[in-house]
This record gives sequence, C-alpha cells and structure tokens, in this order.
Amino acid sequence: MEKIAMFAFKGEKMCFVHVLLNALDMKSKNMDVEVILEGESVKLIKELSESNHTLFKQALEVGLIGGICKACSAQMGVLEYNEKTEIPLLDDMNGHPGMARYIEKGYQIITL
Repeated sequence: MEKIAMFAFKGEKMCFVHVLLNALDMKSKNMDVEVILEGESVKLIKELSESNHTLFKQALEVGLIGGICKACSAQMGVLEYNEKTEIPLLDDMNGHPGMARYIEKGYQIITL
C-alpha cells in the first residue's frame, strides 16, 4: 500500500483545497494518506471549520488530517482555536511536526 504524507505550508485556501482533493482521491484509491498542516496553512482550520467546508469536512470524517503544527499555530495566533479542535497538535521537531517520523514509517513526503 502506498503511504503518503502531505505537508501543506501555504495559507491560500485554493492551494489547500487542492491538497484536500488529492488526499481524498488517493484515499479512494486505497492509499494511506495523512495531511499535515504547517506554516501559514494552520490559519485555515478556523476558516474551513466555521464555513463547514465540504472537502475539509470529508477529510476529517475519513481521518486524513494527521495534525497541525503547534509552533506555527502559536506564531500565527491560532493556537487557542486549533487546540479546541479534535485534530492533534504536532510538535516532535522543535515545536513542529517532523518529517523523519513519517519517513521511518515508510511514507513518501509531498510538500505543498
């Protein structure tokens, strides 16, 4: 089974929607996919959650969102909001989600 970890860094909604589209497509093809929000993308959690965005909702329902960067959430002023979600905050690499743990588990890394 293909294993893909998609690290989304951009805070542009349209870019992140394409991450979600690809992740959902890969999942439908029986790939093991996780989306990790890093950098400016951590700001999108609030916007997508509060607007009940269809693709984001689907991604949550099928467990595609692997986590949110804790350090970037703090830096971008959304830590308090992101802590209230059910999405794990990741901080294993100096406050950020490390890619090494995914590579060690056999994931291919895609950064967007």
